Amino acid sequence: MENEKVLDLLNQTDSKKIKIAIADIDGILRGKYIHKRKLANAADQQLGICDVVFGWDSGDVCYDNGKVTGWQTGYPDGKAKVDLSTFRKIPWENNIPFFLADFGDDPKYSGIACSRSLLKKVAAECKNMGFTTRFAQEFEWFCFRGTPSEISNSGFQQLQPITPGMFGYSDLRTSMNQGFVNEVIDFMEAFNVPLEGMHTETGPGVFEAAVYYDEILAAADKAILFKTGVKEIAYRHNMVASFMAKWNKNLPGSGGHIHQSLWDAKGKTNLFWDEKGGLTEILEYYIAGQLMCLPEILPMFAPTVNSYKRIGHGDWAPANVTWGFDNRTAAVRVIDGRMESARIESRVPGADTNAYLALAAALASGLYGIKHKLKLQDGPVTGNSYSSKAIKLPVDLMEATEKMAGSALARELFGEGFIDHFTRTREWEWRQFGNQVTDWELKRYFEII
Repeated sequence: MENEKVLDLLNQTDSKKIKIAIADIDGILRGKYIHKRKLANAADQQLGICDVVFGWDSGDVCYDNGKVTGWQTGYPDGKAKVDLSTFRKIPWENNIPFFLADFGDDPKYSGIACSRSLLKKVAAECKNMGFTTRFAQEFEWFCFRGTPSEISNSGFQQLQPITPGMFGYSDLRTSMNQGFVNEVIDFMEAFNVPLEGMHTETGPGVFEAAVYYDEILAAADKAILFKTGVKEIAYRHNMVASFMAKWNKNLPGSGGHIHQSLWDAKGKTNLFWDEKGGLTEILEYYIAGQLMCLPEILPMFAPTVNSYKRIGHGDWAPANVTWGFDNRTAAVRVIDGRMESARIESRVPGADTNAYLALAAALASGLYGIKHKLKLQDGPVTGNSYSSKAIKLPVDLMEATEKMAGSALARELFGEGFIDHFTRTREWEWRQFGNQVTDWELKRYFEII
């Protein structure tokens, strides 16, 4: 839709205010309400937003190792450009108009600290290579009774999932919470984040939903908005939705798998589809690129300390660099079938990903394989890939961050600026974890040692 038409539609709405948001490096939406006249009168729809959103962590604690911004810069405003094509109304918030923004026009942050603009650069490279994209991210998450304050005040102890037991694909459990389930499906549709499906997963209070595919930037927008939308809808039902990768050691983790395919420039032919059920040349290159790059860019798929509690522990999350045909234990799962639906699924990412970074990592690594015409060094894994002798993935955030920080390949894919900024934020995250005294330590050492 042309910008003029969007602004006309905006002026026709009854609401005097609109809501805008940008994604920080963790994929958390940071935003504010503004009067709709402010957007209409802003030059090129640019708005000032304090760049501390790129200078602090998920708990609003400022990094002590940042270069892009910090106390040394005084935290000035950055120029965020509102993307008018993202216009939608929030159905659970009185249909208030909503827009996403990014810092793609501000060279200080574009492709460095701004994850959405990084994805836009990778998407542009893909288009220049003559490809169109179909991407989608699916999510698993847990729901708990209570408000954020109640759960926080309890010290996150004795959490009450909204359903009991292990009951995947359950009609009964969705009926128990039909108000919440139906609102997620219906509100997401009205929010232009349509779902292909939603069901319970194995575990107490856990659901899975697949967002409809789209071109890669729109798909990432929808993934980001889905997570925030589910959380806001959950609040309406006195629930908290958690997209942690692994909230309980005794329960399955929460995946954020990425489905993807490349099509020709006109979007008519699926370049991943082989009528004989094998691999096209393009698909082999793409998979080989993803597998080669995966250990070097793992923090973009596994960005938190908690991410690594899910990977490689039998939670349907691979521990090594493998691929296979319809094998859910492999890092890359090839899903053949009809031309319309043939695709691959990256199974390493968890629900805790920043969708812009995770989808950028998937596409950039696949394109690297195409550009260099990489061949697969190993055949498809059969059976349980957890026992495979393939290359192992880094086992924790610090190991993965150090590998990425020292990677020439990662810099070739995403540039020096982004790698420097992003790995600094991950190193900070690891240090915050290392400074904590955990319940495990108290139980193990308090009396006995």
